[in-house]
Amino acid sequence: LQQHAHAHGRHLPQNMNHPHLASTSPGDPNGLSTREIEVLTLIVRGLTNKEIADRLCISTTTVISHRKNIMEKLNVRSVSGLTIYAVMNGYIEADRI
Repeated sequence: LQQHAHAHGRHLPQNMNHPHLASTSPGDPNGLSTREIEVLTLIVRGLTNKEIADRLCISTTTVISHRKNIMEKLNVRSVSGLTIYAVMNGYIEADRI
């Protein structure tokens, strides 16, 4: 199933649930990978690192690494900043947070 985001008519990348998918999303202006976008949306939804790791079948250390990389790429230092980015780029709808 392809997931759709409504903001700006953008679509989320296909196969986001594939555990080994690490390609760069062509639609992300800051070069976030498909996996980083997936982690971003789960962070924004309020999941803990462990919950994200369990959901994606990856280690907590890997989640922490993705989180660090996301924040560095976006030059963001807070979850609220990540939330604004995710909503503005159509990765999540504000009413789904």
